[in-house]
Amino acid sequence: MSPRLAHAGRIVATVVTPLAVWWAIVAVARPEPFILPGPDRVVLAFIRRWPELLTHGATTALEIGLGLVAGCLFGAVLALVMAASPRFARLATPVIVASQSLPTFAIAPVLVLWFGFGLASKVVMATIIIFFPVASAFHDGLSRTDAGLLDLATLYGADRWQRLTVIRLPAALPGLVSGLRMAATVAPIGAIIGEWVGASSGLGLVMMQANARLQTDFMFAALAVVVALAVVIRLAVDAATRHLVPWAPETAR
Repeated sequence: MSPRLAHAGRIVATVVTPLAVWWAIVAVARPEPFILPGPDRVVLAFIRRWPELLTHGATTALEIGLGLVAGCLFGAVLALVMAASPRFARLATPVIVASQSLPTFAIAPVLVLWFGFGLASKVVMATIIIFFPVASAFHDGLSRTDAGLLDLATLYGADRWQRLTVIRLPAALPGLVSGLRMAATVAPIGAIIGEWVGASSGLGLVMMQANARLQTDFMFAALAVVVALAVVIRLAVDAATRHLVPWAPETAR
């Protein structure tokens, strides 16, 4: 079997197996549709209301995309500043940890109050969630440069800035790639939670309204669109970062 065919088979099995289990549970247990609709009901709900899902999905995708860009840029710059200034790193680390230890739902209403029900509050929410894995992974990579390389650069007269940009930064790029991939995975969380708290459009709002009306099939259809967005974003980040560190190729076992 060719590698491509085997990979395609794994993807199909990953999708088909949960659907088969879901269908079997519905067929055997026969729950009420508002408790657990079957996959066929979800597909029909998607077909009937796909224009609405497409409109709200575009809003959520924009929020996720802007939050991902802002969070990754902010996280990367913060990691560089922390690596360049250990004193700043000691002061900033408790603040960064505290920003992530706060429950997401606790700060979402405040952000909606400050930035309104529109796009801004969702982008800020996504940025807060996304920047941490990027900053953490990138700073960890910057902090673990081979000491021998740094000593050699010092012997050749390199100053702190040159050691950071010429040696530490390239060596930390694999860590940055890991942070970007983690950020892509959690990117939808901030936008969806922000829409749950307060929004005029978006898939989070659709899910809240569908849940209140016991339209569980439509809620599942909106959730499927969110999952599809998350998968597409992760694949896009994987494709964009695949050749960023050619000197550190991935090894498959």
